[in-house]
Amino acid sequence: MDDPKKYSKNNVQAIREALLLSKAELARRAGVSPLTIDRIEAGKDCRVDTKRKIILALGLKLSEKDKVFVEGGVDDNSRQAREAVQIALKNQRGT
Repeated sequence: MDDPKKYSKNNVQAIREALLLSKAELARRAGVSPLTIDRIEAGKDCRVDTKRKIILALGLKLSEKDKVFVEGGVDDNSRQAREAVQIALKNQRGT
């Protein structure tokens, strides 16, 4: 059975869907496999380098990592996801 410590809360799926990206497209942009994206969205842990690639592929800055990958299961996770989506959309439009 999987170790529960190997699961982490993140907003990757919410942000990806808000940007109308498929798992395959996000994987291509991040330089990882679609299976990796699937595992991360399911809550599995990943390496710091993979997190960095995904944050940048979503159009966010590394300083906004806490809006994508939440440490310790924060209660206001949906608020963080909305903020990250707004930032990513703004960055995508170039404003």
